[in-house]
Amino acid sequence: MHTVSINWSSDLEIGIPVIDSQHKRILEYISKVKSVQKNQSRSEVMAVLDELVDYTLSHFAFEETLIAEAGYPFLKAHLKVHALFTRRIEDYCQKAKAGMDVTDELLHTLQSWLVNHIQHDDRDYSKVVKANLEEASRRVRTKKASWMTRLFG
Repeated sequence: MHTVSINWSSDLEIGIPVIDSQHKRILEYISKVKSVQKNQSRSEVMAVLDELVDYTLSHFAFEETLIAEAGYPFLKAHLKVHALFTRRIEDYCQKAKAGMDVTDELLHTLQSWLVNHIQHDDRDYSKVVKANLEEASRRVRTKKASWMTRLFG
């Protein structure tokens, strides 16, 4: 199974800069795994895969916090999708630690799942989260302005 490179493009953006940046970073990790896979030892490939998986899991935790704070109505379903994917990736990691070469399969799964997840599941929550972030930002600006008015008004 040969994986095709995915380049970051606007069709992968959901319009939340911090999330888009994290998604872009995950794609960079996938590219890094591919490059070390060609010329490095198995232990170096595994080290980069571990970084990729760790980063993806921390991204999930961050994303889940944002969507929970925004009151996204399909939070439980989104959490379930992340949990199922995490279990799948952990299975690959266990196989790799047992000596199997699952790198191509894992990369293919990461790429195809990531693109599908961004373009569908993540895009679904983006409006709710953006509205919540904008409201939080507005509240901060209002508090700052009222503080300045009281102090210097």
